[in-house]
Amino acid sequence: QVQVAESGGGLVQPGGSLKLSCTASGFAFNKCRVEWYRQATGKQPDWISVITNDGRTGYHDSVKGRFTASKDSADNIVYLQMSSLKPEDTAVYSCRAYTGFSCDVEYWGPGTEVVVSS
Repeated sequence: QVQVAESGGGLVQPGGSLKLSCTASGFAFNKCRVEWYRQATGKQPDWISVITNDGRTGYHDSVKGRFTASKDSADNIVYLQMSSLKPEDTAVYSCRAYTGFSCDVEYWGPGTEVVVSS
């Protein structure tokens, strides 16, 4: 069964750090890109980061310099290291993973909640 799942969310104070993980079962992350999104309450999901099959990364301006995407191909995990967190980073964070011959089959995880509050 193909599944994607996120973990690592929680409550953190402003200025703190969290490291999110995205894992997949049934396919490997080493062929296609993986994206991170976040959705704050009452808002549409926002794209925040991508890591390509060869490890290149891209970030939304709102998280650039604070968030870092990486991956462990051996363990089939993609990470999102988040630092200098702000209250406006509060959201449910989800990963969107692609697979298939043309990387055109996508899977979403259910998300993990991040709350930044004092």
